[in-house]
Amino acid sequence: MTTLHDIPVTGKDGAETTLADHRGKVMLIVNTASKCGFTPQFEGLEKLYQTYRDRGFVVLGFPCNQFGKQDPGDQAEIEQFCQVNYGVSFPIYRKIDVNGRHAAPLFSHLKDRAPGLLGSKGIKWNFTKFLVSADGEKVTRYGPRTRPEALADDIEQQL
Repeated sequence: MTTLHDIPVTGKDGAETTLADHRGKVMLIVNTASKCGFTPQFEGLEKLYQTYRDRGFVVLGFPCNQFGKQDPGDQAEIEQFCQVNYGVSFPIYRKIDVNGRHAAPLFSHLKDRAPGLLGSKGIKWNFTKFLVSADGEKVTRYGPRTRPEALADDIEQQL
């Protein structure tokens, strides 16, 4: 049986990997963009990561250019932007699609497990967030307008 931790993803170096290294951790998986009105959420995501990482929590960023072409850079440009402007130290994976026929398998899985409003599977915009329990079974979805700091109580409950 394939679990969330076994789904292939592409690391920042371009090599195929999985989320197995994060097995047993609470994960916050986010489709990100560096030129979006929600881009300042990187600061809040990093704060969550710094606050909870020693307790078994990780933020995983997946850049996406599907919404208004708001992440046009290459991997090095994206990582540099995130680090220089927001001090991001959590893992940033390769740019992906989250919707459509080329949607990354991870995001297809997350959308199936935690549909949006009225059962919608599609992701509406950048910075949609999925909080995944340490066992990978419970997935909670948050829209782009939900600020990272608003997730602190839910993260605490998972830890």
